[in-house]
This record gives sequence, structure tokens and C-alpha cells, in this order.
Amino acid sequence: MATADRTPRLHIVTGKGGTGKTTVAGALALALASQAQRVLLVEVEGRQGLAQLFDTPPLPYAETRLAVAGGGEVAGLAVDAEAAMLEYLEMFYSIKRAGSILRKMGAIDFVTTIAPGLRDVLLTGKVKEAVTRTDRTGRPSLDAVVLDAPPTGRITQFLQVTNEVAGLAKVGPIHRQSQGVIDLLHSDLTRVHIVTLPEEMPVQETLDAAAELRAAGYRLGRLLVNRTRPAWVSAGRPNPALLARGLTAAGLDPALAPALADEVRDYGRRQDVQARAEADLEQAGVPIIRLPELPPPLDLGSLFELADALDVPAWAA
Repeated sequence: MATADRTPRLHIVTGKGGTGKTTVAGALALALASQAQRVLLVEVEGRQGLAQLFDTPPLPYAETRLAVAGGGEVAGLAVDAEAAMLEYLEMFYSIKRAGSILRKMGAIDFVTTIAPGLRDVLLTGKVKEAVTRTDRTGRPSLDAVVLDAPPTGRITQFLQVTNEVAGLAKVGPIHRQSQGVIDLLHSDLTRVHIVTLPEEMPVQETLDAAAELRAAGYRLGRLLVNRTRPAWVSAGRPNPALLARGLTAAGLDPALAPALADEVRDYGRRQDVQARAEADLEQAGVPIIRLPELPPPLDLGSLFELADALDVPAWAA
């Protein structure tokens, strides 16, 4: 399905470590693919998290089909900085052979070590190539790209590093490439989504990241609150005697009542924490989507369940 010219096509997913960022990125890719879209899911941290998530062998530096959903499909790509540099050298300087020699000498590792920012430039450059690639008719080759990005603690630095390179290289292919990445990341083709948990620390880091990203000129998409629980109970500890009667009526052991009362109280406390966290998130002024807490281990079926909860067709550009 072809997308409208200015419909967001690059979805950057970030979040504090442990919030389920990679899982939600995978679910978002499936949700987009279910709209008969061709979606590329990209990881840049070298963890092979997508391979684990989709239960496939480690992903190569090549687009590899991960799943089919609703007439569309999700391909995965693990971007490797070394491979991206070799591709860059061949694309802009036609020195494929020299690039291979550099790899054998270990020069690429050396360069990316002494200039850590270069690694992020190469990674974002590859993402930009995927988003802007066209087919023979001039249409985008991909309807959407979902980037499983670094965590909130360094997401702004990751996105901003290309600005620094563009400032150093005033002319030539490096400058043009860097400027193209900057233009894409700040355009209305790109949205940054933040994954969080309904807990105090992740919520505060989310609010800080949202403010920082806005100040740097990036467009926020959704706040995705992962592992939320339904509001099933009232606050406080229920009366064990009443619970005992209910257990007896249900043919269960009434001796379970005190322990069950404690469980209900703890659940209510968690509900209160969740409600306060969600109220705090409203400060960001960004649409909030609540994702259910699913029992482990997560599998492909779990990803599809999360994809349904995202309700992507209802998202406004």
C-alpha cells in the first residue's frame, strides 16, 4: 500500500532500559504491516534483540523477512557499523576493494573507536537510506521503517550526532549525506515514540526525554505505557471474612481468604501507582497508548496481541 507523501514513515522507538522497548518496536512493525504495508524493523545496538524476539537465527547485514501480517510483511535488519562504513565507501567513493583492505587492517574498528560519534552517523545514515529508497516507479520501496533505537538516556545524543558531523564537513558527500539525515530526522516523515512503564522512575525519565527531544526539534509520536494492568479492584484490603464466605460459596477453601486479601490489597496499590504515573505522563501533551501486561514468555502471538492494542489505524499523523 502506498503511503501519503507526508505520512510518517520513520518510527523511532526509544525507552528506558527494561521497559520492553524492543518488544514494542516489534509489535509496532507488525501493526503497520497488518495495514498491507512493507515494513523494515531495524536495530542498531548490536544485541540481536530482534532475532531473539522473532525466534530466528542472528540477523545479517541484509534485510531478512521476519513475519507476515495482514497482507504486509516485516523484514528485519541488524545494522553493523563496519558493514555500513564499507557500504558508504563504495557508494560515495567507489572504493569497495580499499574498504575490504581497511577491514582486514582493523582500520574501521580503530576509526569508530577514536571517533565514537562516527558510528552513530553510519547507523542513522543507513536508516535514512532505507526510508528514502525508491523503486523503479519512484515510489518508496518501504511503506515504513521502525527503528529500535538506543534508550532514552542517549537517544537525543544519538540523533544529534549527525549535526556535529555536518558542521565539520562543510562540503562534499559527507556533508550532503549528513544534511540528508538531519532533514529526515527533523521532518514530518519522522516520529519518536517513547516506551515507558507505569512506575515513578521510568515516567520521570520519559518526561525528561520528551522535553529534551522537543527542545532539539524532534516530533514526538506516542507515549507507549507498557505492562499496564486493568482496574479490577478498589483500594484497600478487602474483608477476609467476606472473602471466606465467597470462597466457600464457590467451593474453594476459605482458609485462602487472608492470603487472597493481601494479594488484592497489593494489586490495588499497584493500581494506584499506575494511575498516578499515567496522570504524570499527561504533562508531556503526547497521546498515550496503554499496552497490557502479558504473561511470559513472550512469543510471536504475544507480539500480535500487542500490535492489536497499538490500534495503529487510529493514529493521527
